[in-house]
Amino acid sequence: MKLTRRALVKAGAGTVATGAIAGCLDDIDPASAEIDAGYAAFFTLWDWAERVSGDAIDFENPVGTGEAGHGWQPSGDLTRNVADTGAFVYLDTPEFSWAQDLAATLESDYDTVAVIDGLEGLEDRLLGWGHEVDTGGHEGNDHDENGSDDHDGHDHDETDYDPHVWLDPVIAGEIVDTIATGLADADPDNADTYEENAAAYVDDLESLDERLQDLFESADRRTAVFAGHDSFTYLQDRYGFELHTPVGVSPQESPSSGEISETISLIDDEGIETVLYDPFEAPDDEYPQLVETLLRDSNATDAMPLSHLSGTLSTWEEEGWGYREQMEEINLPALREVLDAQ
Repeated sequence: MKLTRRALVKAGAGTVATGAIAGCLDDIDPASAEIDAGYAAFFTLWDWAERVSGDAIDFENPVGTGEAGHGWQPSGDLTRNVADTGAFVYLDTPEFSWAQDLAATLESDYDTVAVIDGLEGLEDRLLGWGHEVDTGGHEGNDHDENGSDDHDGHDHDETDYDPHVWLDPVIAGEIVDTIATGLADADPDNADTYEENAAAYVDDLESLDERLQDLFESADRRTAVFAGHDSFTYLQDRYGFELHTPVGVSPQESPSSGEISETISLIDDEGIETVLYDPFEAPDDEYPQLVETLLRDSNATDAMPLSHLSGTLSTWEEEGWGYREQMEEINLPALREVLDAQ
């Protein structure tokens, strides 16, 4: 792989970018940092870090309730706040460029802060944007006897891969283990706690994977429509179904009239009755405009939310829903409905 943006910043090429978010940190004493607090770059990483650390570390998610993790930008004092803690969990990908810059600053100047990259060791597992998914069967992706994916042959640089790895519960378990290892290395006194908590949570993720496998094996349909940005490549690749969207990979993209017409034709040709949508784009429980258009101009009659799990909503927060609960309470029912699964 090419040097990531974070690596370039560490090498000196990103001095201006780093300084812009770092602000004045000269008066922070690295020796005062303790491992009783930390930050994670967005909701899912925060949830996993909390599950792994238990009562040992109090993690904070800087991204506000109702906001999605990508495209978010921090306030000027975030780097200072993170530098005052003992851990920072993030994904080393340009979709979270602010976190890359922050990680580079911490690694250069604050060696008491454990900087944990959830993508470490996953380079050969990353899928390119527009990765073609085989929907011919119900077996999903190929796995070896250890549960690994057959993704050999993918060659990714810093900009051409889809970062939404957290949506695959199998890869999610590996990231959880990476978080536990990073925390154990930084805080050996609590290593057993981190390892035990991670193992218990990975068991939950394996159970989630089994439920998803059962769902897709019983599905009568292999194609659904999602009125939101293209963020479910890993889920599609894992379980072998197509989630068509007229929107591109960026949440800021707007679909063309031709892409919308193509989607309407697909809905009618496939006999799709329910359209999925991004709940973070649905203010006040109203359907997003794209959903309204699809329901008006196609034979579809209903819509359900599907979470990309990079954030949380106030109602979900009140319920105490983390990654697993969003999958179970939001995504499983939606996928079961649109794919006609038992």
